[in-house]
Amino acid sequence: MKLSVDPGLKKKCPSVALGCVTAHVHTGDSTLELLGEMDLCEGGILKNTDPRAILEAPAISATRAGYRALGKDPARYRGSAEALLRRIISGKHFPSINCVVDVINLVSVESRLPIGLYDLAKVQGDIVFRTGRSGETYKGIGKYDLNLEDLPVFCDTAGPHGSPTSDSERTMVTAAAKKILLVIISFGGREGIERWTVRAMDLLTRYAAAGQLESQIAE
Repeated sequence: MKLSVDPGLKKKCPSVALGCVTAHVHTGDSTLELLGEMDLCEGGILKNTDPRAILEAPAISATRAGYRALGKDPARYRGSAEALLRRIISGKHFPSINCVVDVINLVSVESRLPIGLYDLAKVQGDIVFRTGRSGETYKGIGKYDLNLEDLPVFCDTAGPHGSPTSDSERTMVTAAAKKILLVIISFGGREGIERWTVRAMDLLTRYAAAGQLESQIAE
């Protein structure tokens, strides 16, 4: 499986960079230790005098700028990291899905970067990160049909299946997932991406018994 950035998207968002990790995992319920790390992360955010100031972090601002460059309103279609942070700031906890999804959500909040997560058994062929076209939609995970026009999207040979806003049900990671791809999406350049790919691999190793891990950066 090859992942690439479409030249048309790159022209509008020249600083975009993707941190990619593939791994074999054992997907199950999150341990108390992982849930504890998530609680500590929440507490660290809420103890700030003004937690909402986090929403102006450079990584979040860069995601918004990328959406605007592509023609998508970032106030209506938020990056997933921003959406998770807003959830926590409002007093709600992380959603707890399974150990793999929970790890990715934790790293997304820590890094302030959206992260796509895919079951590679459900991905067909190579993946291209491009701009969504008129008429393209998919059912987002736990959401309505998402209007993909002008949204940055991941597409395999069967069509769009993921975005920094919400991934699709078609390639989502369930308890049956054995091999996964995660993609850390930065519209602000590659600086810091390696740190977060290493963090994700460490957590997946500890909490999802990950093996055969490989990482790369695509630009």
